[in-house]
Amino acid sequence: MNLIRYNPNSLDLLDNVSRWFDDLYIEPSLGRSVLPAVDVRETDADYLMEVELPGLSEKDVEVKLDNNLLTISSKTEEKQEEKKNGYVMRERRSAQFSRSFVLPEGVDREKITAEFKNGILHLGFPKVPAAKPKTIEVKAS
Repeated sequence: MNLIRYNPNSLDLLDNVSRWFDDLYIEPSLGRSVLPAVDVRETDADYLMEVELPGLSEKDVEVKLDNNLLTISSKTEEKQEEKKNGYVMRERRSAQFSRSFVLPEGVDREKITAEFKNGILHLGFPKVPAAKPKTIEVKAS
């Protein structure tokens, strides 16, 4: 969104100011919500998830597990104030997202791992070892 649609060909200052105010009230910018890219791989032993979170750190990310629902979320806010020549400008910016995933059957919930490195959240979901057939010895009595 372009806040100021300035028309350099127009000599009418009021027209340009009017367009600027129209943009402010018709298209308000209250923050942004962007869903991160997610890749999931399956191996014999586990599921691996990579979540791209550029510009964030491990402190900005929250990972929650509720039953089999895994939720990854973040909310960041930035405030800026600048004073020049008697004018005060204050800007606020926020970004947030929340993504949820249902874990597949057979994931060992107690051994889930999370690591944040170079803007990517790496999650590991080990599989519960498959039950192998067991031979039961029959003894004579």
